[in-house]
Amino acid sequence: MLLGAASIFFLRVADVSIGTLRIGFLVRGRPLLAGALGFLESLVWLAAAAQVLTNLDSPLQFVAYAGGYAAGTMLGVQIERWIAVGDVMMRIVAPVGNASAAGALREHGYVVTELNAAGRDGEVRLAFSVLPRKRVAEALKLVQTVDPEAFVSFEGTTPVRLTAFPAARARK
Repeated sequence: MLLGAASIFFLRVADVSIGTLRIGFLVRGRPLLAGALGFLESLVWLAAAAQVLTNLDSPLQFVAYAGGYAAGTMLGVQIERWIAVGDVMMRIVAPVGNASAAGALREHGYVVTELNAAGRDGEVRLAFSVLPRKRVAEALKLVQTVDPEAFVSFEGTTPVRLTAFPAARARK
């Protein structure tokens, strides 16, 4: 009974983790990889569901099924963060008088576009950069070093064209 519940739990952890990754790849424009993961996810789910459905009078198996789903969700998100596929848009808002993080970012190979704007408390500089998710921590640390008061946000992007600036991307 315990071995069966453990098997169901780990099958659910696997299939839900794979499903989380599948959705991430789909959203980031990788449909072939998402489709392959969907196939694998379905096979693993069928194995788990078959075990539960053959023994419907076991509350332990229901708990294992639900627990595997919860654990698989958390694990899938962690794996997705770890592999960090795709790009993000980094947005920096800082008062015009502050040191410009854009220059420091450019020195480290990032492509940055700056605009002047009016904010709640006066003139601000907006800087935008599309960068690989794997470089988010590095870029954020650089911005915080140059201008600790800057407001920084990130937003996922969907690729339309792979290289807008081939020379700049080659430096990465």
